[in-house]
Amino acid sequence: MIKAYAKSDVGKVREINEDSFYISDSLDEVQLYMLADGMGGYKGGEIASKLAIQSAKNYIENNFKQIEKDKDSIIQLVGSSVEYANMIVYEKSKENKELEGMGTTLDICLIYNNKVFIGHVGDSRVYRIRKDFLRKLTQDHSYVQKLVKDGTITKEEAVHHPQKNMLMKALGCNAFVEPDVMVKGFLKDDILIMNSDGLTNLVSQEEIFEEAKKDIEQAPKELVRKANENGGYDNITVIVIKNI
Repeated sequence: MIKAYAKSDVGKVREINEDSFYISDSLDEVQLYMLADGMGGYKGGEIASKLAIQSAKNYIENNFKQIEKDKDSIIQLVGSSVEYANMIVYEKSKENKELEGMGTTLDICLIYNNKVFIGHVGDSRVYRIRKDFLRKLTQDHSYVQKLVKDGTITKEEAVHHPQKNMLMKALGCNAFVEPDVMVKGFLKDDILIMNSDGLTNLVSQEEIFEEAKKDIEQAPKELVRKANENGGYDNITVIVIKNI
């Protein structure tokens, strides 16, 4: 059985919460958890993130019954849902001058048969806690992450880099996007954490691990509180999911 809790907060600086999320009811056939962190001018980010989640959710729910429930088919479904959401957001941005250039990150976790199928674009993150170990499952599609990967800067330097928010890949900014899609085990007592960068820019991985291990129901609230205490410069969204 899956238990999930979430919290989204505007933070202390922004006027609008451009993050969106969705969590499945525990009885749904498709266990689906999604998070999007939008960006763009006047209301653009808010529209992009909501639209991305709605489109991907509809796509998965409309197609899940028809597919074979094997690993490859589900991976393909998740990947296609991200590409579909990208197309919807991109087309919307072309319709309206005020929405030009809007985009969003998107993370999808589809849980089925003790596995989590992940679709990922942008710099929101998915972590998994297994026993006493926290592991980041997604790679940030950011300029700074590329510098770390190339060995130009260290992980420590990346934390305070001035171009930290620059994305190499986002949803809705181009006609096509290539998401990262992967499958990982999600066993009994494993915990997944999905969050926007409003959390990870202000709260350490150690604190994220501690709060999620301590109490999954309170963790989203506590982590949002900590991010706000540390400045709350961005919208903050946290989803904590446990395989009970």
